Amino acid sequence: MRGAGDGNSAYGRKTFKRSKSHFADRITADGRDGWPVAAARYRLVVSRACPWASRAVISRRLLGLEAALSLAIADPVQDDRSWRFTLDPDGRDPVLGIRFLSEAYDRRETGYPGGVSVPAIVDVPTGRLVTNDYQQITLDFAGEWTALHREGAPDLYPERLRDEIDEVMAGVYEDVNNGVYRAGFATAQAEYEAACAGVFRRLETLGERLSRQRYLVGDSITEADIRLFTTLVRFDAVYHGHFKCNRWKLAEHPVLWAYARDLFQTPGFGDTVDFDHIKRHYYEVHTGINPTGIVPLGPDLSGWLTAHHREQLGGRPFGDGTPPGPVRAGEEVPAAGRP
Repeated sequence: MRGAGDGNSAYGRKTFKRSKSHFADRITADGRDGWPVAAARYRLVVSRACPWASRAVISRRLLGLEAALSLAIADPVQDDRSWRFTLDPDGRDPVLGIRFLSEAYDRRETGYPGGVSVPAIVDVPTGRLVTNDYQQITLDFAGEWTALHREGAPDLYPERLRDEIDEVMAGVYEDVNNGVYRAGFATAQAEYEAACAGVFRRLETLGERLSRQRYLVGDSITEADIRLFTTLVRFDAVYHGHFKCNRWKLAEHPVLWAYARDLFQTPGFGDTVDFDHIKRHYYEVHTGINPTGIVPLGPDLSGWLTAHHREQLGGRPFGDGTPPGPVRAGEEVPAAGRP
C-alpha cells in the first residue's frame, strides 16, 4: 500500500492504477541480488492496516521468522510525507532511527517512482531499502528463507502445487485483492460497476470451490489462502461501505464467512489483525472519498470468534508442520483492534 505521495485527497479523484514495485531486488539464500538471507540483518516495515503488508506479517509468523527478521509497525494514518513511525517513542523507529519510511527509500534512490509503499524490507546496517515487491516477498519467505524457518514450519508454497497456487492467486489478485481498490477509487459509474461486478463474480466462484474443500489448494494452508484472507478480513469493515462493494457482506455468504473465520481463528492469522488500524487508515486517509474523516463504529466483530465447523471438510491447517507459538512479546495487537 502506497504512501499518499499526491496527497490524501487525491484518492478517489483519479483513475486507480496499481504501481508495479520499483524496488524488486530479492533476498535469497544464494544472495544473487547482493542481499543474502541472514538473521537479524533486515527489518520488515509494515502497516497493520495494509492487506499487502499483512501478507508478510502472517507469513513471517507462520514460518517462525520473528527472531530472524525484526518488525516495524507504522502508524495507520500516514501523512503526505509517507508512512510514519509515530507509534514509537519520539516518533522514530527504534532500530532504523528514522521518522518516515521515505528516508529508507531516499537512501536507496532519489526521485524514485511509485511512492512509498509497505511492505518494505530495509537493510539495517545501511538503512537502505532493499525491496518493496509485495508480490515476491512472501514467496521468498517460503522458499528462500528456509534455513531460518522454525522447526515445524508449514510449507506455504509447495513445489508440487505451485502451478495451481499461482493460477488461483492470479484470479484472486486481479478481481479481489486489487478489484476492491478499482471499485473504491473509481471515478466513473461504468468503471465502478465493472470492478464491483468482477469482485463478486470471483468471490462467488471462490465460494463454490471452498464449499468442497477447506483450503484453496490442497489440504493445508498455502500462500493462496493468505492472499485471499487479507482482503476478506477487511471486507465488511471497509470494502463493503467505504469502497462500495456492497452487493452482500462477507457475513452474509455462508461459505466464505465460515472460511474466513476458520483462518482468523488459526494461530498466525487473526492474532495479526488490527481492526482499529484497518478502519482508521481507510476512513481517515482516503479523504477524497471520505472527506469528513469519520470512522464508523461498526461492524460488530464478535462474529469472528464464533464456531465455523470447517474442520468437517478435513484438511490439516499446517500440513506436516505445527502451529506457531504465542505472539512475540511487543507484537501483540492492542485490545482496541481485536474482537
